[in-house]
Amino acid sequence: MPSAQNNDSSEAGDDRWLGDALPAVSLSKAQARVVDIIVRNPQLASYAEIAQIAERADVNNSTVVRAAQTLGYRGWPDLQRELRARYLVHISTEDTLTQHGEHRSPLHDALTHDIENLRQTLESNSAADTEAAIATLAAARSILVVGVGSFAGPAGVMAHLGSTMGYPVALENRAGVHLATAVNSLGPGDVLVVVNMWRSTKQIIVAADAAHEAGAAVVAITDMRRGRLATSIADHLLIVPSEGISFFQSVTAATSVVYGLLAGMQAAQPERSRAAIRRTQQLWKDLDIYLD
Repeated sequence: MPSAQNNDSSEAGDDRWLGDALPAVSLSKAQARVVDIIVRNPQLASYAEIAQIAERADVNNSTVVRAAQTLGYRGWPDLQRELRARYLVHISTEDTLTQHGEHRSPLHDALTHDIENLRQTLESNSAADTEAAIATLAAARSILVVGVGSFAGPAGVMAHLGSTMGYPVALENRAGVHLATAVNSLGPGDVLVVVNMWRSTKQIIVAADAAHEAGAAVVAITDMRRGRLATSIADHLLIVPSEGISFFQSVTAATSVVYGLLAGMQAAQPERSRAAIRRTQQLWKDLDIYLD
């Protein structure tokens, strides 16, 4: 885990990295000092312990928590996860190598970091949130799953296993005209699942907006609680930390969320799922796919 520094160099005082993470709400003087520390110290705000933020703002820990809640977050960890996601977008991909530093053991560090990502995912999503998303998916006329680059991984898992269970699921892991054609057919009763983390992909956001306007439900798996996709487009929002230990993002938490959705979809339509799985297994035999 990167260490929080006391000062951020050229970024100090520049709030562009925050985007819409800190809404304009009424704050007490003490809470305003917390926000001021966040704005002026991107790296510190993204990685520091709550006690460090409190000390810099000359407040107690509970004031930091209340400031986060006043801003619309569940608490400091929820706000800091949002800040960190935006900070990693703000710095260059190459700079993330410096930010993360050297590894004692790449495998050990990657696993340890993903365990923390999974813990944060569990805290960030309520049972009600996931169950509502599952209900929408289970009732869908058709499902289109969209993800590009690294994020095509969890998108592909969802499309493949969802189809195996008999759901009408399609995958779009390209962009441009392919994305436009796939999204153009969506309407009421259909569901678009968007897997988009780290840097928001403009084409995917525009396509998701078009699907939403056409009446399709949108399930977003993303690492930001605010932003156009999260606040204006998504009908169901599932938050997953995506920070890795190198220049690339981790898709471990997103993939785990996908597995949870799939398990819920199977439980929602058990007979259809079992019948489809039996047909798939028979096709494996007929096509002589596996060695044994």
